[in-house]
Amino acid sequence: MLLITIFKRMIKTLKPFITGLLCCLLLPAIAQQKNQYVKIVTAQGYCIVKLYNETPVHRDNFIKLVKAHYFDATTFNRILKGFVIQGGDPDSLYDKSKTLKPEQKWIQPEFNTALYHKRGVLAMGRDDNKEKASFTTQIYFVDGKTYANDELDAIEKKYNLHFTEAQRETYRTIGGTPFLDQSYTVFGEIVKGMDFIDKVCAVKVNKDGNPDKEVWMKITVLSDREVAKELKMM
Repeated sequence: MLLITIFKRMIKTLKPFITGLLCCLLLPAIAQQKNQYVKIVTAQGYCIVKLYNETPVHRDNFIKLVKAHYFDATTFNRILKGFVIQGGDPDSLYDKSKTLKPEQKWIQPEFNTALYHKRGVLAMGRDDNKEKASFTTQIYFVDGKTYANDELDAIEKKYNLHFTEAQRETYRTIGGTPFLDQSYTVFGEIVKGMDFIDKVCAVKVNKDGNPDKEVWMKITVLSDREVAKELKMM
């Protein structure tokens, strides 16, 4: 009995140490988790997108739908130069009076102040819901524009945001849509083929941004070998 009591006390004493040791061993593995990449092809061109591990729910939802070829049956249906290129299911298909498809859901936002709406990021669209939950089947790329410091100051004040100096530099030089930060979930970014944005934005559209000719898309999840090949060709 005495030995059992001593053993129990030792376990209790060592528990914080063991927990800390496990965290030290596991955190690097989590941090080094490989990113997944997709290739998005249209008649106008293609791009390679790195999906963020910091937004696992959006990432996994997107990969699941891509593997099921869901987006291959949709188009980029709203192209607004200087703002966004929207594709997948349009807002009208999420009308609450309609019967939604099994794939059509709302998922909770995954906001991260380190992930922001610079030009070339991929994000999920949504309706005007309080939770800012995303549509599972609507995506958009950011085109945007550049902003001066005073404009960024005004956006910070209006939307209760804070941009780091690095983010300000990006918005000043590369551009984006800073007023969407922390309102829509960003879950990936173009790492090859940024001219894809220019090519798609060059198509002829009507006053609402709907293209005259259908802008189809084909999306595939890339293997490690395919990623290495694509990025080596940069």
